[in-house]
Amino acid sequence: MARGGRRPVSDVASGRRRRFDRWRLVSPTGAEVVSLRQLGKTERLRVTAPTIFTILNMMSGLSSVLLAFREHFTLAAVLIAVSIIMDIADGGVARLVGATSPFGLQMDSLADLISFGFAPAILVHTWALPDYPILSWLAAFFWLGCAAFRLARFNVTVDPTADKRYFVGLPSPAAAAVVMATIFALNQPEAGGYDASLIVPIVISVVPAVLMVTSIRFRSFRNLLQPRGAAAWATTVAGALAIVVGLLLDPGLTGLVIAYGYILQAPLGVLTAPLRESLLGPDSVAPRRHRMPSVFLPDAEDDDEDERDSP
Repeated sequence: MARGGRRPVSDVASGRRRRFDRWRLVSPTGAEVVSLRQLGKTERLRVTAPTIFTILNMMSGLSSVLLAFREHFTLAAVLIAVSIIMDIADGGVARLVGATSPFGLQMDSLADLISFGFAPAILVHTWALPDYPILSWLAAFFWLGCAAFRLARFNVTVDPTADKRYFVGLPSPAAAAVVMATIFALNQPEAGGYDASLIVPIVISVVPAVLMVTSIRFRSFRNLLQPRGAAAWATTVAGALAIVVGLLLDPGLTGLVIAYGYILQAPLGVLTAPLRESLLGPDSVAPRRHRMPSVFLPDAEDDDEDERDSP
């Protein structure tokens, strides 16, 4: 917050003094910051609707952490799935109502760090590695660090002109889905209990974490979430029905198929690219990948321009 901000022209002309006007937010660029109190009810709902889903995402993630500490692992895994649904919903609602904003992007990333960074790390730590405190701490920290790197890199490399069909690196919700699906499946009574082997917890805590920080491209399947045309709608409805039926019949197996299938689609996509391109055309494969700019170092071209502009 900042003090001494300029009042809107309408307030100045009418001579009114708004409550707490001295503490109004002021943009560093000089742009006027509009309070929600200045908006009508319909407009206020439009701009806050995505944030409602983001908050629900955050609440589910925090609840998963608390339940994991109480050893309610199945329910904790289910709440991560709820967070994934809320994360998909907030992005979809934001695009639908035209309420995307830099604030929403940062808020979404903070919620994702809790739900898909912190919660899965705690779940692995408490579920499978309680007897190995150092190893469990390292596994949890490694996951959290990779998730934070993935989200920060996404925030600073958002490109409106980029191909929206692909993510660079495994998305954090998909990585969390691997942990969620594995724990949920192995904690079912018909699974016969979970043995003390370290292989499963190490694999599910390391492999998805590494994939988050790589530059491997994964399909976003945004066309399924925003179908256009009768064929696209039919595909989306058929896929949704298949998932619902699978969850009703065998939720553990269905979760494993979805989570691990999403990871496997990246290497399978690379192997089948030549065949798909010859049969379906160049749009069926990922475009040529360009070298990403450094997320740590400033752009050299910008530095050169600054030096030329300086006296």
